[in-house]
Amino acid sequence: MNQLSASQAIEETCSIVIDGKAFAKRLRGEVAEEVASFVADTGHQPGLAVVLVGSDPASQVYVRTKMRQAEEVGIASFQHLLGSETTEAQLLSLITLLNEDDSVDGILVQLPLPEHINESAVIEAIDPAKDVDGFHPINVGRLSAGEPGMVPCTPLGCLLLLQDRLGDLSGMKAVVVGRSNIVGKPIGQLLLNANCTVTTLHSRSRDMVAECRRADILVVAVGLPEMIGAEHIKLGATVLDVGINRIENAKGEKRLVGDVDFDAAASKAGGLTPVPGGIGPMTVACLMRNTLAAARQRSHTSVTGGGKTS
Repeated sequence: MNQLSASQAIEETCSIVIDGKAFAKRLRGEVAEEVASFVADTGHQPGLAVVLVGSDPASQVYVRTKMRQAEEVGIASFQHLLGSETTEAQLLSLITLLNEDDSVDGILVQLPLPEHINESAVIEAIDPAKDVDGFHPINVGRLSAGEPGMVPCTPLGCLLLLQDRLGDLSGMKAVVVGRSNIVGKPIGQLLLNANCTVTTLHSRSRDMVAECRRADILVVAVGLPEMIGAEHIKLGATVLDVGINRIENAKGEKRLVGDVDFDAAASKAGGLTPVPGGIGPMTVACLMRNTLAAARQRSHTSVTGGGKTS
């Protein structure tokens, strides 16, 4: 490849990259402005409580990031660090206190939890109005019914990136690879609510390559390093890679990759999120957005005595 063609290849690759980091920075800026306006209007500073049980290194990093960004946008942050020996009853007791605490508008319990604690019981114990993760069954039901409610942060971040890139999504063929409760199912529902024609693929799906190639929008969230290659992608499709995997090469060097082979996909995609720097930053930015939405709704409810979750 001569120097000119190499330069052109770099420019072409950059043109398809969907910069989640830059979008998330803009979103946090908007949230910060809206938080300041909300505080001026109500005298109440939105508050986010994050609960971490145990000492998982990755979870500790995530919690620190969330706390730092909350403070940057003007949201009060309350960190609860509990030992791995914490019982389910003790954790549920803390959640009850946070549910009743008027200074707390959003509650996030960092997952995964230790094996001796039932995650479903913990999620269901959180007040749905403070469930900024959007995992409570009531919020899941609201999303499925197309009603206002808290939306999981990663799927919400995906939708915002798609709308920013593509505008109106109506009529587009969307394929979601993965059916987890945290990403696959809710992003499928969000795309359906945005009037896409949605197909969900999973480990039992047949002819996955052909199904993926029909997609105008391809969202991949399975946790398998670089499983999606050029052969899966329709020319010009927009590809969101939600996966994050740590792999090691023959020299023992470790690096982060997504569920999509970025270099291979870049030869076909019209838009593609990198890993890192794609969906990850959007997740935390959307957590800040959800916390502000929860504060607004709780403020509205305290004044009017009712109303839907925003």
